[in-house]
Amino acid sequence: MCGIVAVTGYRKALSLLLDGLEKLEYRGYDSAGIAIVNSENKELVCNKSEGKLINLINKVGQKEILGTVGIGHTRWATHGKPEVKNAHPHLDSSGKVAVVQNGIIENFLELRNKLEEEGIIFKSDTDTEVIPHLINKELNNLKKLNLEDSGSTLLIAVRNVLSDLEGAYALAVLWSDAPDSLVIARRQAPLIIGLGEGEFICASDTPAIVDFTQTILPMEDEEIALLTPLGIELYDSNNERQYRNPISLKCSEQVVDKKNFRHYMHKEIYEQPELTQKWIKNYLIKNSESGLIKVNYSFDTNFLENIERIQILACGTSRHASMVGSYLLEQFAGIPTDVFYASEFRYSPPPILPNTLTIGVTQSGETADTLAALSMEISRREDLKDELCKPNLIAITNRPDSSIGRQISNVIDISAGIEIGVAATKTFFGQLLSFYGLAITFAQIKRSKTDDEINQLISNLENLPPLLKELVDQHNEISEKLAHDFSDIKDVIFLGRGINYPIALEGALKLKEISYIHAAGYPAGEMKHGPIALLEKKVPVISIATPGKVFEKVISNAQEAKARDSYLIGIAPKCDGTEIFDYLMPLPLSDEWLSPLLAVIPLQLLSYHIAAHRGLDVDQPRNLAKSVTVE
Repeated sequence: MCGIVAVTGYRKALSLLLDGLEKLEYRGYDSAGIAIVNSENKELVCNKSEGKLINLINKVGQKEILGTVGIGHTRWATHGKPEVKNAHPHLDSSGKVAVVQNGIIENFLELRNKLEEEGIIFKSDTDTEVIPHLINKELNNLKKLNLEDSGSTLLIAVRNVLSDLEGAYALAVLWSDAPDSLVIARRQAPLIIGLGEGEFICASDTPAIVDFTQTILPMEDEEIALLTPLGIELYDSNNERQYRNPISLKCSEQVVDKKNFRHYMHKEIYEQPELTQKWIKNYLIKNSESGLIKVNYSFDTNFLENIERIQILACGTSRHASMVGSYLLEQFAGIPTDVFYASEFRYSPPPILPNTLTIGVTQSGETADTLAALSMEISRREDLKDELCKPNLIAITNRPDSSIGRQISNVIDISAGIEIGVAATKTFFGQLLSFYGLAITFAQIKRSKTDDEINQLISNLENLPPLLKELVDQHNEISEKLAHDFSDIKDVIFLGRGINYPIALEGALKLKEISYIHAAGYPAGEMKHGPIALLEKKVPVISIATPGKVFEKVISNAQEAKARDSYLIGIAPKCDGTEIFDYLMPLPLSDEWLSPLLAVIPLQLLSYHIAAHRGLDVDQPRNLAKSVTVE
């Protein structure tokens, strides 16, 4: 989940590193650091700061650090507290080798114990620090061979060390005795090389690269590379030189601008009507001859005709979107669908069944659990060598240039634009829209609904943008006023049923993520089976009650909560039954199929305003990172 930037070329490294780290701070903001080889005395200059990147910028921004080769890191803590001593880069005892890492070295304790027995003194609690010590040890052994090229020497030393490491990693390594060389390596963690003229930049993700170049070379798993201003030497795990053409970024990043909003998250909630309008334009296409509206994909969808079941792999907010998707695919399109925690799928996968579509959902395209689960599913299906059980794959992501886009060719790009707020809002909305599109596609293929029913859903989606815009404006004001009532609240219950149960889960997650209030989402009918014991005056209950086949049941469940003196907040239209709520956050009357897209708006805004009212860091909540690239 950490962010890595590394550069070599002809320009001063400091500003390039800091600019790149600013673009990657969503990956972690526990601490940050840089290391640069001083071009005058060939010594490593290392600076680190605890906390957010601005602390490092204030520390080094006015310094004149000469050197054109450097590495930088913004950290999300795994091993060791977020303190300066645990910030990257980490150096060896001689101070000549510097390393930054994203990932986890699983056997670091064994390696550390051996090094300590040899007299090495560790300065941090991290797993990463074993790496520079091991590299320095290899470099000392290689010196005996009197190799002429210092860059190649560093490459060999790093390669030798990689064979001792267990786990996932992306690494960038400097050695002051190779002042123009940079060695990078990856295993199950993203790393991309950006190609300039006489210079290169490496990073964990494309935002750090787009201002530098549009030409990239994504590293494959188990590859290692030596970069100098003269070029790239790229090798696979068998030490065979690799030659392949770089590629162009498929899309450029949007300009990051808060406009007049206090926080990025607030702006991104407001962008959802525009996102919906863009999705309609890009994906709902009318055939000029037949007049039929089809969902437009960038890949051939003929293989979907033979699909009999679907399994979806996702984590966190993406999983909640997938649960709404599962409901649509089963109840609207008529296809059996299961949603799995990607983190659990690898260790307890279901039996392999024929004609199965596997969908990986990740906003960043770099979620380690999801990528690993997809990789395992692909391998176990290919090993069967059964045509009916072959892997049929679709990825839903906001980053088609990411690892999942390179792993899976059938990509549904939600095209939400860059999302800075760590707590996902508009990317969640984009994922929901993608599942509506899939449900329509499968309903047309399987004839699970009549043409009138399918066309009605399409028409409702087409009419959605102005409805959303009005809803955002209305609930921004309502939520800001209601947020004051949550000043002393410590626990909140969210209830939903049917298609809106996942929205209750998402509402609870948003509140937890940015307000640090304990919240839990439940199917409304399950309250009486245990959770009702939690209810009292100080525990508000937020109930999603939209007209449909479970509306009366949800109202009845809400009555059970009110009877226990809970403050009852309704996410519901003004209609018969909703007068039971102590406070109503009104929704427009709509078709039940469309209700998740409406119900999520007030929940997002309520969570936002509660966090803002508490004076919390809405865009970068504690302990979280935007892209979860470690297991």
